[in-house]
Amino acid sequence: MKKSTLIQCSAIAVSLALLGGCSQKDEAPATAAPVAAPEAKLVKLGFAAPLTGPQAHYGKEMQNGVVLAVEEANAAKVQIGGQPVRFELVSEDDQADPKQGTAVAQKLVDAKIAGMLGHFNSGTSIPASRIYSEAGIPEIAMATSPAYTGNGYKTTFRAMTNDVQQGSVMGRFAVDKLGAKRIAIVDDRTAYGQGLADEFEKSAKEAGAEIVKREFTSDKASDFMAILTSIKSARPDVLFFGGADAQAGPMARQIKQLGIKATLMGGEMVKSPNFITLGGSAAEGTVASLAGLPLAQMPGGKDYETKYKARFNEEVQIYSPYAYDATKVMIEAMKAAGSSEPAKYLPFLARTQVAGVTSSNIAYDDKGDLRDGAITVYKVEGGEWKVLEAAGK
Repeated sequence: MKKSTLIQCSAIAVSLALLGGCSQKDEAPATAAPVAAPEAKLVKLGFAAPLTGPQAHYGKEMQNGVVLAVEEANAAKVQIGGQPVRFELVSEDDQADPKQGTAVAQKLVDAKIAGMLGHFNSGTSIPASRIYSEAGIPEIAMATSPAYTGNGYKTTFRAMTNDVQQGSVMGRFAVDKLGAKRIAIVDDRTAYGQGLADEFEKSAKEAGAEIVKREFTSDKASDFMAILTSIKSARPDVLFFGGADAQAGPMARQIKQLGIKATLMGGEMVKSPNFITLGGSAAEGTVASLAGLPLAQMPGGKDYETKYKARFNEEVQIYSPYAYDATKVMIEAMKAAGSSEPAKYLPFLARTQVAGVTSSNIAYDDKGDLRDGAITVYKVEGGEWKVLEAAGK
């Protein structure tokens, strides 16, 4: 009996094992683990401009344009060479100071940036450009001085037209459209201000005007009474100022106080809401130039204005559309090259030919200057900048 019972138990055990095996075969196979998405490569982009001090409003607006472009690229999950990338903006305050500019440039190079967006001022961009060039890092600066691209570095590109274009247009405009025969000139002795004033003087002379006074101040000054008193005696029809709105605003007030009848003119750093705020009623009648078309007439201006307001809750002023385009151009060059390595995408950046917010054809010449050199002239009327005309290309 014990032996029979043992055999029966063994048979039952085998049967249960077979049934268990069948049951396991009928179960659904285990779900395969999901394949992890490739990790995004970090690509650092450098930025520098005055973010504190009297020119901070220029730098912050420029920075906003870069931020908007970077955020859009990250939201679009850009891929470069088939690999997803994430852009990170590394921002520095150069305080519009050349010495601080070079220190910032070296700091950004050491941070291993793949490209540089800035600087803002010509005075900081020119010395900093050597540092980026030696590191082989492409730079697109807002600087307008001809000297910025005049050094011959292959890494330097410009976001706006240069002073040769603006100064020559404004010089002819003063003579041909405003009827100026006697012109006084003041500059702030920065690379930007002096360079713009030099080009204006050259153009005005060629158009037949007489330069009755040439004076200079600094980009820190606020009292211009001595200079303006000297200029008043020369009886100019036009007073051209090469410099920023922080000086142009008080200068406009002092021109009115002294009873000088000359029309005040300036470049794009004067064409700002801040100038009107600082100048008050004395700002009326001031004429200034700005690269490119008015925002409403830019190819992508209306759409840009809408998304800029939505993101920053403020109006577009001067520089942000150009900074936005510069950032887009740099990213597009990386995509075309299939690489974010500076040496690999630099040739593609030099051959850029794309449509942007500010122009339907953004392209560079062999120096890195923009080929599209349209200039618009504005005048303060009723406390606002109003378009006079597109004065040159």
